Amino acid sequence: MGRLFNISLAVFAATGSFLFGYDSGVMTDVIQSPHFLQTFNTVPTSPIIGAINSTFSGGAVFGSLMGGFTMDRFGRRMTIFVAAWICLVGAVLQCAAQNLAMILIGRILTGWAVGLMSMSVPIYQSECAHPRVRGLIVGLTQQMIGVGFIISTWVGFGSAHVPATSAFSWRFPLAFQCVPCIILIIGLFFFPESPRYLVQTDREDEALKVLRKLHYDGTNDDWIDEEFREIRLTIQAENTVTEPGWLIMFQVPTYRRRLALATFIQVFTQFTGINVIGYYQTIMYKNLGIEGNRNLLVTGIYNCVGPVANLIFIIFILDRVGRRKPLLFGTIGITLALMCEAIINSQFDKASSPGQEHNLAIAGVFFIFCVSVIFSWSFGPCSWVYMSEIMPYQIRGRGSAFATGIGNWLVSTFWSQVSPIALGAITWKFYFIFCAFNVLITFPSIWFFFPETKQLSLEEIDLLFGDRALGTLPENLDDAKGASESVRQVEDTEA
Repeated sequence: MGRLFNISLAVFAATGSFLFGYDSGVMTDVIQSPHFLQTFNTVPTSPIIGAINSTFSGGAVFGSLMGGFTMDRFGRRMTIFVAAWICLVGAVLQCAAQNLAMILIGRILTGWAVGLMSMSVPIYQSECAHPRVRGLIVGLTQQMIGVGFIISTWVGFGSAHVPATSAFSWRFPLAFQCVPCIILIIGLFFFPESPRYLVQTDREDEALKVLRKLHYDGTNDDWIDEEFREIRLTIQAENTVTEPGWLIMFQVPTYRRRLALATFIQVFTQFTGINVIGYYQTIMYKNLGIEGNRNLLVTGIYNCVGPVANLIFIIFILDRVGRRKPLLFGTIGITLALMCEAIINSQFDKASSPGQEHNLAIAGVFFIFCVSVIFSWSFGPCSWVYMSEIMPYQIRGRGSAFATGIGNWLVSTFWSQVSPIALGAITWKFYFIFCAFNVLITFPSIWFFFPETKQLSLEEIDLLFGDRALGTLPENLDDAKGASESVRQVEDTEA
């Protein structure tokens, strides 16, 4: 089957990422429903709306951290399977909500599920991907997040064309979350476990069969055998020197460095402001004088732009140019676009004529769209690819859980809560917070500390960081020298 099956598996697994995008984007349209606002006695810029979005992100924090346990204990497939069931329950609670508590509990549960998926799907894809196309394979995570945003927007836009007294305008978009959950629950019976997890759990014959199913092209038997040998050797080495638990990530220097890079790439992604735009772009457009169904229409077009740009990037560019260059380009480009957006917003209230307001509104929408395109050519796919590929196997589950839960979702929770208040209180000045962070922290950090990883196998990336899981162990761990010698003996035996 080879590459076709590999891509099919990646696309299917990315249904979990579709849920990420849909669940994140659906509230953008729901909070514009007059019936929803009347039912829950609120307005789009209220702390209640911030709470609805932040409980989703807060649930994702704990879901991501839980994934560090379930991925190592039950595997990659089972983690996604459990997440789909949790999300299904949360979706039912939201669409059937009779009070604010039901909405909040439903959002917590869907957030919990999305947190699990956001860290497990890229790992599953990365561990199944061929090194030459890993950027494309894991980049599908961001692609399907974008598709989820698209579907959520147009489902919301279509549902808005009902009388203001109808609950359909918000109940149906929330109910639609059930569809991808059911697809995942059924489809996971037909796809294999990650070959690296199978080796870790002493199912080596099954792992070799899965590798051949994923990568065999009719002529590359020797490559598959070598890849299998490298996977087995690396996991044996890591098992020899590594103790179980979460503390090991912070005790071994090479693990600590890689965990820091994975976490900060997620933090930097949040500080592009992309999720603030995703959640609250309808407020941003309202500040530019764009209201009603026209506001939702612009939101729908915005959500289409990013996925198109992302698809072009992951197919034709990412695996050729690598990760560092797009991240540096994205930092500069997004900062300039946000600065222009702030300047335009600062002049909107000073416009002297309707024509000038119209021109400023077009310019404001243009630069918001620019942020989406530049993000899709940089942090969008690169953050998931980089995080998933730099983790050594022994901490891949827990490390990705920590990086996603703390770096992505905890920071997202903060912005989800404060952004609607800030957009209402300080309006255009809010954009400069992101600009300052990008210039002072993101750019120099990527420039000095992030190595390139393109087209290397996950085992070769171990060597890029200076070892094959043979990091200098802290003194409080037993027999570090003996452990290293044991690993060398394993390597000599395999050779």
